[in-house]
Amino acid sequence: MTNTLHRYGSRESLADDYIVFIMPARGINDQGALPKQRAFLEAATRYGPVNLGDAKQGGFYRPNTGLNLFTAYFSPRKHGVTPAEMVRGLSQPGTVAAVFDNKAAFEGFIAEVKRLDLGLSVNSSAVVDDVRCACQKAGFHPHSVEYSLGFRGRMEKLPEGRVLELSTMCGHGMVSASYAQKMVSMVKEGRLTPERASQYMAKFCACGVFNPSRARRLLEQAGSSLHP
Repeated sequence: MTNTLHRYGSRESLADDYIVFIMPARGINDQGALPKQRAFLEAATRYGPVNLGDAKQGGFYRPNTGLNLFTAYFSPRKHGVTPAEMVRGLSQPGTVAAVFDNKAAFEGFIAEVKRLDLGLSVNSSAVVDDVRCACQKAGFHPHSVEYSLGFRGRMEKLPEGRVLELSTMCGHGMVSASYAQKMVSMVKEGRLTPERASQYMAKFCACGVFNPSRARRLLEQAGSSLHP
């Protein structure tokens, strides 16, 4: 099972959210897995990912280390790393992922992964019909499928839907509902752009599977709701 299985939203809300993981099994095929995972990430960069994830170090957008008064206020702040830096920084076998915001790129990458035949487990998280379609076009069938049944129980205890759509993009709960609500409020007030707010949230996702493109769209919709 993947921690991205429970991303909240309707089919339309998830139409620009596609994640592909690759991972070795410890003690079985992890020896020699590092160059294969680098090849996976290098292939992903050719399809325009909106995020790449390294569970050991994070994604494109990462927290700043070593901030001080000067770097915080008087010098340009670096908000993340480039795809090339991601690939070079991969130091040990683990879970890596690529995130896409359109079906064409996702389908192209799935076909590319099949051609590479890296011999490691590949897991995709998206609307299941889109995954089946991508696999069929690439000439194979999924090994297995897992479904999320959504939330059950005292639904009134949950945050509002827009907040859940944002916070559940980090399956480990590192993007809190209160922080997502703060970003929504700051965008509505004009204090942050949707793009910058989405980058801030992406920094908290240690796996790098947060989709900043989808977050930006959701925040733009939230901001425009004040001005119908």
